[in-house]
Amino acid sequence: MSSNLEGTSMRKSRVYQMGFLTVLLVFFMAGCGKETINIPDTTAPFVVSTTPAAGATGAALNPTISATFNEAMAPSTISTTTFTVAGPGGPVAGTVALAANTATFTPTTPLAAQDTLYTATITTGVQDADGNAMADAYIWHFETTEIPSVASVSPANGATGVAVNTTISATFATDSDSPNAAIKCSTLNSPATTFTLTGPGATAVPGTVSCAGATATFSPAAVLAFNTVYTATITTGAQNLAGNGLVAPFVWTFRTNPAPPTPPTVISTNPVNNAIGVPINQKVAATFSEAMNPATINSTTFTLTGPGGVAVAGAVTYVVAGSTATFTPAANLAALTTYVATITTGAQDLAGNALASNYVWTFTTGAAPDTTSPTVIATIPTNMATGVPFNQAVSATFSEAMDPATINAATFKLTGPGTTPVAGLVAYAAVGNSATFTPTAPLLPSTVYTATITTGAKDLAGNPLVAGIAPNPWTFTTAATAPALTAPIIVSTNPANASVGVAINATVNATFSKAMNPLTITTGTFTVTGPGGVAVAGTVAYDAINFIATFTPSSNLALTTTYTATITTGAQDLTGNALAGGGAPNPWIFTTGAAAVPAAVNLGTAGLFGGIGGAAGLTNQGILTVVNGDIGTTGASTLVTGFHDTAGNIYTETPLNIGAVNGEIDTCPPPPGGTATEGNAFTCAIATQALADANTAYNTLVAFPGGLDVSTCPGCGGGLAGELGNRTLAPGIYKSAPGTYGITAGDLTLDAQGNPNAFWVFQMATSLTVGIAGPTGARNVILINGAQAKNVYWQVGSAATINAAGGGTFVGTVIAQAGATTSTAGNLVITTINGRLLGLNASVTLVNTVINVPAL
Repeated sequence: MSSNLEGTSMRKSRVYQMGFLTVLLVFFMAGCGKETINIPDTTAPFVVSTTPAAGATGAALNPTISATFNEAMAPSTISTTTFTVAGPGGPVAGTVALAANTATFTPTTPLAAQDTLYTATITTGVQDADGNAMADAYIWHFETTEIPSVASVSPANGATGVAVNTTISATFATDSDSPNAAIKCSTLNSPATTFTLTGPGATAVPGTVSCAGATATFSPAAVLAFNTVYTATITTGAQNLAGNGLVAPFVWTFRTNPAPPTPPTVISTNPVNNAIGVPINQKVAATFSEAMNPATINSTTFTLTGPGGVAVAGAVTYVVAGSTATFTPAANLAALTTYVATITTGAQDLAGNALASNYVWTFTTGAAPDTTSPTVIATIPTNMATGVPFNQAVSATFSEAMDPATINAATFKLTGPGTTPVAGLVAYAAVGNSATFTPTAPLLPSTVYTATITTGAKDLAGNPLVAGIAPNPWTFTTAATAPALTAPIIVSTNPANASVGVAINATVNATFSKAMNPLTITTGTFTVTGPGGVAVAGTVAYDAINFIATFTPSSNLALTTTYTATITTGAQDLTGNALAGGGAPNPWIFTTGAAAVPAAVNLGTAGLFGGIGGAAGLTNQGILTVVNGDIGTTGASTLVTGFHDTAGNIYTETPLNIGAVNGEIDTCPPPPGGTATEGNAFTCAIATQALADANTAYNTLVAFPGGLDVSTCPGCGGGLAGELGNRTLAPGIYKSAPGTYGITAGDLTLDAQGNPNAFWVFQMATSLTVGIAGPTGARNVILINGAQAKNVYWQVGSAATINAAGGGTFVGTVIAQAGATTSTAGNLVITTINGRLLGLNASVTLVNTVINVPAL
């Protein structure tokens, strides 16, 4: 028993000894709290991962740029000095923060888009918690993604004549090198917020949105309305896979068809069919009745051929805003040559409907290029107009046909307060030489707006716009409150309703009560039908100055046949109001007679000239003379004095006799000297042809039958047989009984009665005298109700003297056997000729005179 106790005691003693040694060891190691044994950390930290990853593409524009280390870092060493980001423009501004083992660089502003390369650097200045620096700087690169952008839309911005059953689509730009640039379809599938379509008054159009690949499509729940402007919008909610949205909403507009869809037709051409004297540098244009598929308007479907059917090299373009195709020859056409233009049935509209048959027209060139610049001749609203409606469309009419490709949002601008741009649709109506700017949203009340058309707008010969009759820029002020809007009506027609004996080569016209939107005056809204409702083929034009629509049949009407003319409610004014009844009958009927009436005379190449001096030459006296056209003589260049042309040719000018010819001067050798390039065999041939054409036109005027005596004809006012002053004359042929005509008793007014194609021929065996002596002796020719200067002709058997006292405005083409004279030397008051002075056998003398040559 005692041995057991001893064993136990001995075992306890050993346990106590072991515990004591353990406590002693612990105590020794702890050093009673005064000493520590350290194992030193000498390992350098390193980067284990980054965001974006090294070599990444498609990085977001507001990314988190970070680096994660293998261990805890000393916060004081993580700063904008040791963690930097640089792009193409140098260092990127930003802030740096450290959380746990991760350092983050936050740019102050978003990074640049479009695959921009950035470099991030962490220097050896960063240290871990033990003060160990990185062994080497850590550098990595990444590229940002693109901001999403719309590459193309359908219908195109500004398109007209769009099918009412169309879908609206937008295709976004893609980048094969940056997958995150692709559009994120889920951000486009909400038509109420991201992809919308609105009609008049910003009324939302119900529909659904689908997305496939890079294209989003809005499908309206129902067909759209005819002849209506719609606005499509894609907001900044549209994002790419990187989460970047559009920088700004993308907005575009288009106008639907003015009438139920039919096969497309060509409604106008420039040059017109059978035109002669066409400038050799002019483009050839054709306007369609509706929007066409641009892919079908090309050099295969639109061709130009010369003698022997030889194809003319050139390029074809199509402008959706106005539905006009243009053929641009690669070089000037040959002079005095006949060409054939053709648009084939390969041309199709947006619905795939083709032209019913090839459309073919011919024209013959003149001998020279067109160097006359176009001008703005009228605007709506007029300059300084007030009380303009909020939904007013702004329009400008040009002096000649323009190149549709140059009439766009870059050349036709509308700005509000502080030159703030106004968004809108710009379209060019070739049938009336007018451009229209339709704002996409109502204008602000009591606000001044400025409309501008820049020199980027050019005619079909490439001549840039210059200052014109109407101010450009022009301003107007909107009303304080929305004014009451009135619908347009037809105030008169020509022929009048129930007319009989109408000429089979007549045009059909309607005059409106107010300015109309030229884009709504087409063969879809203005039709003429014959027996059985068969449509008459033809073209439609709109005169924006006199508010007259003209239907011109493609060929003569049938004899003794009744026709019906109709203008639908698709015709609208510039504030979107549809045509209403209450004026002249619409539809209206008329019956043709048994024969045609003479057509207006064709001037040939002489139509390009403001003055021809036979073989005797032309003289200018004064420094205010301007001829907007060509002048010429078959005599030597020395017979032209006091003029210079746009090519720099100077013809014996003195400080007191300087006349500007905004065209060219065509004479026969020798040249005028100096650096002049005219006065050669070529310019002599041009002048010779023009004089021959003027002689032909003169003989045609002499042969016009049935001249009226103004002293006895119905409605002419009686009085002296040879006096035209103080009369208002309807279109017709007038022959002077005494052989002379004078406009001396007062002004002469020519009333077209709503027919812009109406013409006047004044035949006289001897002289024409306009005006009387004295400072107030000038007399004028006044045009009303659609009358045009190009349709007035004066056949003068001897000489014409126009406003010898200076001043006044004379209208029409004078072809005189013995030449013409304007004003008198020393008169400083400008005399204006809206026409031509063509002398066959004697000179033309101008004194401070402006000649404006009418378009052919």
